[in-house]
Amino acid sequence: MATTTAAHGSWPSPVDAKLAAAHDGRPEYLGAVDDELWWTAPRPAEGGRRALVRRRADGTEESLLPAPWNVRSRVVEYGGRPWAAVARPAGGPFAVFSHFPDQRLYAYEPDAAPGAEPRPLTPVSGIGGGLRWVDPVIHPDRGEVWCVLEEFTGPAPTDVRRVLAAVPLDGSAAEDRTAVRELSDGRHRFLTGPRLSPDGLRAAWIAWDHPRMPWDGTEVQLAEVAPDGTFHGARTVVGGPAESVPQIEWDAAGRLLLASDRTGWWNLYRAEVSPDGDVGEAHPLCPRAEEFGGPLWKIGLNWFTPLENGLIAVVHGKGTTALGILDPERGTLVDAVGPWTEWAATLAAHGTRAVGLAAGPHTSYELVELDTRTGRTRVVGAAHTDAVDPAHHPEPHVRTFTGPGGREIHAQVYPPHHPGFTGPEGELPPYVIWAHGGPTGHAPLVLDLEITYFTSRGIGVAEVNYGGSTGYGREYRERLREQWGVVDVEDCAAVARSLAAEGTADPARLAVRGGSAGGWTTAASLVTTDVYACGTIIYPILDLRGWATDETHDFESQYLRGLVGSIDEVPARYKERSPIEHVDRVTVPFLLLQGLDDVICPPAQAERFLARTAGRGVPHAYLAFEGEGHGFRRADTMVRALEAELALYARIFGFSRPDVPDLEYRT
Repeated sequence: MATTTAAHGSWPSPVDAKLAAAHDGRPEYLGAVDDELWWTAPRPAEGGRRALVRRRADGTEESLLPAPWNVRSRVVEYGGRPWAAVARPAGGPFAVFSHFPDQRLYAYEPDAAPGAEPRPLTPVSGIGGGLRWVDPVIHPDRGEVWCVLEEFTGPAPTDVRRVLAAVPLDGSAAEDRTAVRELSDGRHRFLTGPRLSPDGLRAAWIAWDHPRMPWDGTEVQLAEVAPDGTFHGARTVVGGPAESVPQIEWDAAGRLLLASDRTGWWNLYRAEVSPDGDVGEAHPLCPRAEEFGGPLWKIGLNWFTPLENGLIAVVHGKGTTALGILDPERGTLVDAVGPWTEWAATLAAHGTRAVGLAAGPHTSYELVELDTRTGRTRVVGAAHTDAVDPAHHPEPHVRTFTGPGGREIHAQVYPPHHPGFTGPEGELPPYVIWAHGGPTGHAPLVLDLEITYFTSRGIGVAEVNYGGSTGYGREYRERLREQWGVVDVEDCAAVARSLAAEGTADPARLAVRGGSAGGWTTAASLVTTDVYACGTIIYPILDLRGWATDETHDFESQYLRGLVGSIDEVPARYKERSPIEHVDRVTVPFLLLQGLDDVICPPAQAERFLARTAGRGVPHAYLAFEGEGHGFRRADTMVRALEAELALYARIFGFSRPDVPDLEYRT
C-alpha cells in the first residue's frame, strides 16, 4: 500500500471516539452454572450499566436482564462479585444479584414464566450509603445466600460497618432488616465472602483493618459452622500485618488453598486442616518469582480455582500473565497456548476445563476455555471481533527503562501507526505518557481502542508501570511507600526523557495523562517537572490533606498513611506534595475531566484546584459530567472526553483536527 506523508497527529483514522467508547470496558465476574457460563458485561450505550450475560451449552449468548437492570455492587465503592447462581433439577437456574441503583439483592429465575421480574431479597436503608451486598454464595439446602454486608450507620463515608451475613432466599428480609443473620462479629473493618468447606463444618474468609490496604496485609479467618448455620470460634490461621493473602479456596479433600506474598511474590500454598480445626503449615505448591495473585481492589476476585480432577487452574506471571494448570502433587505447571498476554482475575471451573477472561495486544477480552485433558484452548464467549482493520492497531514494545538510582521501570510503548500514512522526514512524533490508576495497579498489555485512537492519528503512547505497580513482586510495589508523588512522577518523566533522548519522541511535544491516582501523577508532574507541554488530568486526587480527612470513601480513607505517611507525623509533606498547593508552578495548558457523582475523588477537589488556577494566564479546560462517578461508563461521556483530549493535543502540538470540537479554554 502506498503511504501518504502528513504531520503526526493529523492522520485520518477509522477509529473515532464513538467506536472507542462502544468497545470500552470488559467482561467481569465469570462463573459456571451447570453446563452454562455466566458473566457481567459493559453496556456503554445503555447508560454504562452492567448486563448479566449467559452462554448456553449450545454456544448461544443472551443478556438475561434488560435495561435498566444493572448488575453491579458498590461495596467499598469499587464493588466486587455481584452475582451468584445455582442450577436446579427443574425450573432452570436460580440467581441472586446486586442491582446498582438501590444496591438491594434480588432473586431471579430466568427460565420462569415469561416476563417474570426479579424480586427483592433485602430492604432499603436511608442511612448514609444504605445497605450493600457483595460476593454472594447461594446455599440452597439452607435456603440462604451468604455474602458480605456493608451497612452505613451515619452520613459520613466512614460511618460504616461490614459483616458476613446470611440472607433468606424466601424474601422475608426484603422489608425486615432483622431477618438477615449476621455470621461474623464485626471485629474486622473489611472482609471477603465466606467459603464453606466441602464437609460443611467450617467457613473461611479474608479480613483486614485500617490502616492496612489488602496488598499490605490480610488475615485468613476460620470458624466452625454449627448445624443451625451460626459461626463459632473465629480465629486467624494464616496471614498478618505484613503478609497479603488476596484469595482462599478449599480443595475437594478439605485442604485450604491460598495465595500469599510471604516470600515477596504472591505464590500458591496449601495447608492441611485437622478434624479439630487446626491448620497446619502452609506449603508452597509452585514457588516462583512470579505473581499468582494480585491486589484485592474488588471483593471476590480469583486468580486460581481447583478443578474436579485435582488440578488447579492459575493466573500467573511477571508483568504479563498466563493461564496455567498446576499439578499440586508434582509442582508442575503447564501454560495454555495462545495470543493472550493478560488474564483477568476471574476463573471458572467447568468440570476438567478451566475458563478465564483473556486479552492480547491484538484482541480484546474474551472467554477462553482450556481443556486439561487435551491441552487445547478455544474461545467460548464474548469473542473478539475486529472493529476496524487490525492493520491500524499499533505494535507495542515491552520496554525496561532506567530511572533515578539505576532502578528499573517497566513500560509498554505504542509507536504511531497507520497503514496508509507516515510522518514527514525528520519530524519526530508527539508522545503521551499514560499513568495508570491505583496507584497499586498495572497497565495490561492488551488491545485498547483508546490507545489506537491516538496512535492511528500519529500520536505515540507509552504506558508506564511505575514503581508501586503490581505484577513485579512486593519490593517493586513497595517503592511507592511514603514516596507517592515522587517515585511515580520520576519514573514517568524518566520514560518520557528516554524516548526523547533516543529519538523516538519529540522532546517539545510530550504530554502526560492519567485517571484517579494517574490523575494525581499527572497533576504532580505538571507542578514538579518541566518535561511536558501539556497534561490531561482525569478524576484526580489533588489535595492530600482533604483526601486524608473526609473527602474520600472508607476503603481508601487511610491509604495515604502508606503512600505518604501519617498526616499527624508529616503534615508538611502533605502540603508539599499536593498539586493544589502549587498551582503557581503549572505553566503549561491542561484539560481536567471530572465526574460529578464521584465519591472517591470528589469534584470539590477539582473545583478548588481550578479556583486557584484562575487568573494565572495558563490556558486550561474543564469538563464535568453529570451522572458519572469514578471511572467514566457512558458512551457519550467517553466520546466527549476523548475528543477533548485530542483537541488539547492538536492545539498544543500544532496539528489540525477539524473533526473534533474545539475546547473552551480558561486562563
